[in-house]
Amino acid sequence: MSAEQEHPEEGVRVTDRRRIDPQTYEVREQASPAPPSDEAVIEADLTAADTKVAELTDDLRRVHAEYANYRKRVERDREAARDVTIGGVLTELLPVLDDIERAREHGELEGAFKSVGESLEATCAKLGLEMYGEANEPFDPAIHEALTSETREGLDGPVVASVYQRGYRHAGRVLRPARVAVADA
Repeated sequence: MSAEQEHPEEGVRVTDRRRIDPQTYEVREQASPAPPSDEAVIEADLTAADTKVAELTDDLRRVHAEYANYRKRVERDREAARDVTIGGVLTELLPVLDDIERAREHGELEGAFKSVGESLEATCAKLGLEMYGEANEPFDPAIHEALTSETREGLDGPVVASVYQRGYRHAGRVLRPARVAVADA
């Protein structure tokens, strides 16, 4: 066989699909495509249904993840608001706790006043109030307020020489810094 017989229609093939005939300007009749078989229709419907199910499943997963994140954020915000509220109440009680501490130092914490003071301190501790500020601990300007300073020999760094007023913190937040005297080399 020759090359011409193997490929009789070599060259460019053009199919005119314009709806209007360029010479007569009349609308051409469109050849209707062959009706699809029942199997093709069913297959197309199944493919469309699978696509829709996949879309809806992805949407459901996204909405579920958004809701879980929302729930976590609301719980975190609720916990933060709780901590701020408790911190505010504890801040208002600090002068009372100072008075109880001074009464203890002067030996005036006796009888019913002693049990009330200890009960108040225990309740504040249960709510998460931490007391800090001891002599000879390292000085940290983030949690200590230096009121006076002195010089001592043999120190590696600044330390608390004496405590004038204890510091308090709640939930990692300083409610009141400890007021101290600082010693440094």
